[in-house]
Amino acid sequence: MTMGRGNTLIVDDEVDVRLLLLLTINTENQGLHVVGEAASGEQAIAMRRDLDVDVVVLDQRMPGLTGLETASAMLAEQPELPIVLYSAFTDDRMTAEAQDLGVRECVAKGDAPRLIAVLRELTDTPA
Repeated sequence: MTMGRGNTLIVDDEVDVRLLLLLTINTENQGLHVVGEAASGEQAIAMRRDLDVDVVVLDQRMPGLTGLETASAMLAEQPELPIVLYSAFTDDRMTAEAQDLGVRECVAKGDAPRLIAVLRELTDTPA
């Protein structure tokens, strides 16, 4: 990953959540850029291969591959890729499993300020 770049891939099966994240990231800008949106884990894996992605924001509960399954597949191909699990359904067990896989952070949906702070930290973009 090139430091100081914030090319972000958003992965969520709910279009309204993707739109909200897109608007939040674009409003907070300061070096963060949404370079792609995916509605499924399978789509995200393919997009990550084709796009210049510095960080992934990933929902856990989606049809098809779960967020953790998607993270596992992405990290198998690119172990240093920063992934943030952004889910309404987080608990200690899932957080521990995510961290064991290499997911950098778990952020509760609705905590946009924390998500932006985490993305800035992971991509070394200015606050």
